[in-house]
Amino acid sequence: MLEHLELFFKSIFVDNMVFAVFLGMCSYLAVSKKVSTAVGLGAAVIFVLGVTVPLNWLLDKYLLQDGALVWLGPEYADYDLGFLSFILFIATIATMVQLVEIVVEKFSPSLYNSLGIFLPLIAVNCAILGGSLFMQTREIPNIGLAFNYGISSGIGWFLAILAIAAIREKIRYSNVPAPLRGLGITFIITGLMGIGFQSFGGMLTGDNEPPEDANITTVKTEKVEKEKEIKKEIEDEEKAVSYNEAINK
Repeated sequence: MLEHLELFFKSIFVDNMVFAVFLGMCSYLAVSKKVSTAVGLGAAVIFVLGVTVPLNWLLDKYLLQDGALVWLGPEYADYDLGFLSFILFIATIATMVQLVEIVVEKFSPSLYNSLGIFLPLIAVNCAILGGSLFMQTREIPNIGLAFNYGISSGIGWFLAILAIAAIREKIRYSNVPAPLRGLGITFIITGLMGIGFQSFGGMLTGDNEPPEDANITTVKTEKVEKEKEIKKEIEDEEKAVSYNEAINK
């Protein structure tokens, strides 16, 4: 449970797709002019990541890793299909994006029209592919954590685009200097938000080791206790020798 919670919050705040690794910036900037469209695209990204990351985990586990084909027979144990990772991952993502596009067009034509070309472009959104590639490089051990990572990464991207969309709506009524209007002020705000999100890293990934002074104190204390034990053993031996000499006399 703790492992799931740690991965969830770390993926949202510390390893945020936009503010930490700057993936998916094209749609982040283009579709963040209105909160309504940002919410629609963010929900689509959460769904696509939540489905494709565990699916690609299964592909990686039972098809792409070195020796993953052993389930077909011992003669396939030496096969390594890792070079097909990009092709299969993108094929899985494109399939899910096509499904999302069909559903959105069916049930929300207005959202479909407002998203425009950026809805099918989710298939080549580097944030979506990055989720599967990060899952692969981090060697996530089971499909449950893979699903957790996909959903939390999508939520992180959703929060990023929702926050910038809300800010950009307010900026329209602000007195922004002419040279910074448009993408200029948006980049500045994104950088500041990135600094804010990365500040969570100290809380979630801080060093769990005790400080160096505490280590030195611990070593000194152990050394003193050991010296006391040795001294006590020597005193006990001297007392035993003295007692034996007294008896012999």
